[in-house]
Amino acid sequence: MIRLETPRLVIRDYTPADEEEYYQLKSNEGAMLKYQSDIMAHSREESDKEFAEVLADARKPDRTFYFFRVELRESGRQIGSAGYTVTERTPVGKIVHAGYFYFPEFWGQGYGTEAFREVLRFAFLEDGVYRATTGCLAENKGSERIMQKCGLIKEAEHVDWQWHEGRMKTRLEYRLLKHEYGKLSG
Repeated sequence: MIRLETPRLVIRDYTPADEEEYYQLKSNEGAMLKYQSDIMAHSREESDKEFAEVLADARKPDRTFYFFRVELRESGRQIGSAGYTVTERTPVGKIVHAGYFYFPEFWGQGYGTEAFREVLRFAFLEDGVYRATTGCLAENKGSERIMQKCGLIKEAEHVDWQWHEGRMKTRLEYRLLKHEYGKLSG
């Protein structure tokens, strides 16, 4: 079981005891509806099925899903999730798509940056990741700021790329390569 710690947070694999809180996060309209509707759980059954898959994947030696529960260190209260999905394995390392989502009451307090920074450290220094990518709609300034604070590099701006809330919107894509991460942490 993976367990990471920062001054204020514990970032860890989900356990069977987390099923209810997983559902609460994945079905929370504030956390998911505006920018994560494509991965939002719309029913208890949908969430339970996904949660079972998360637990099963974590036990595999060739695991692909590394999205972790993010909780406050002092209280153990879940505030969100951060991590990555392995999209390809290459001779130089894993290619992953990363992301994060949090309950709105925890936005703007630095938790997102703190958690994502630690996830990236783990990915590059302990898990053999070579390339991490992520992105957001251009209007989602908080998410973009997390990427920037964590040292990711803007790779693309896709104008009128995604249909969202009744209109086309611009999407930003960011990346970080292992050697670029080494320069940040070195």
